[in-house]
Amino acid sequence: MKHNYCIIMAGGVGSRFWPFSRNDRPKQFLDFFGTGRSLLQMTFDRVRHLVPTENILIVSNIIYKDLILEQLPEIKPDQVLLEPNRRNTAPCIAYAINRIKAVTDKANIIVAPSDHLILKETDFLETIKIGLDFVEKNDCLLTLGIKPSRPETGYGYIQIDEGETNLRRVKTFTEKPNAELAKVFFETGEFFWNSGIFLWNLQTIDKAFNDLLPEVSNKFKAGKEFFNTKEEQEFIDEMYPSCPNISIDYGIMEKASDVYVLCSDFGWTDLGTWGSLYEMSPKDEHQNVTLKCKTAFYESEENIIVLPSDKLAVIQDLEGYIVAESDNVLLICKRENEQRIRQFVNDVNVKFDGKYN
Repeated sequence: MKHNYCIIMAGGVGSRFWPFSRNDRPKQFLDFFGTGRSLLQMTFDRVRHLVPTENILIVSNIIYKDLILEQLPEIKPDQVLLEPNRRNTAPCIAYAINRIKAVTDKANIIVAPSDHLILKETDFLETIKIGLDFVEKNDCLLTLGIKPSRPETGYGYIQIDEGETNLRRVKTFTEKPNAELAKVFFETGEFFWNSGIFLWNLQTIDKAFNDLLPEVSNKFKAGKEFFNTKEEQEFIDEMYPSCPNISIDYGIMEKASDVYVLCSDFGWTDLGTWGSLYEMSPKDEHQNVTLKCKTAFYESEENIIVLPSDKLAVIQDLEGYIVAESDNVLLICKRENEQRIRQFVNDVNVKFDGKYN
């Protein structure tokens, strides 16, 4: 266990969850379900069963440092790796990999987003144990694939090779498909959702960066002597903005040859949208979802209502809507049009000079 490390990516804005998710407190720092734990804290709680606390690194934007340390008092400040700006997941992971290289030459690494929901924690932990054992013994890249429960258009898909076990070679990666293609993927049984959770050993991922993303790798190599020193942050602040904005999926996973998928089913949800929150939340007899507040529904169905805990919402003759209030913003939007929320945020920022961002 002492060689196990975890990189938790916690720098996103979560604009599709506006107005709940704001620039100063994005969705990973929110307690959606009234459990007393944010999504980041729940992610941290899970991986602590498999990784020593001192081997957990949180990569996030510099503006969230105090918030992270407030929510995770168990970690030390130097376990929070601070990005001066957002450059997507490949530079984020490269930063953490180089920090780990500065302290050890042997590590089995989990990479986990901070904003996912895992309903079957025991199954998740067993899956991760299998994955860690596999990457410790094999020089390959591993991703967790989730058995799809519906033809979802909001997730990426992984096509698996033939085989008898849950560990398969990856045939293809496909980004978010249209509805027709998602239906085909779902019906064939050959495709799994791409969870965005990765496992690999230090040498394998380091070589993959060197071979497939040298434009990222070389930037971090230039500051080799600064990692895990007082000069690290200054180096990162100067170098990081010049990193290409590229995802780990596009930059490495889709190009590498030895990529495997561990086919899984542990109640995974990428809480990326109001729709995904609606899908996994408990519903009343008319398929309405209520979170935090109190509601009285009349002739209404398939809505999601999220208001402050002291609010009562009386809803009449509403079907398929998002009603969400946070601080000084109330959003009322058709669920089927939730992809327009980013447009709403941009328009509001222009009209009101960023006051409601």
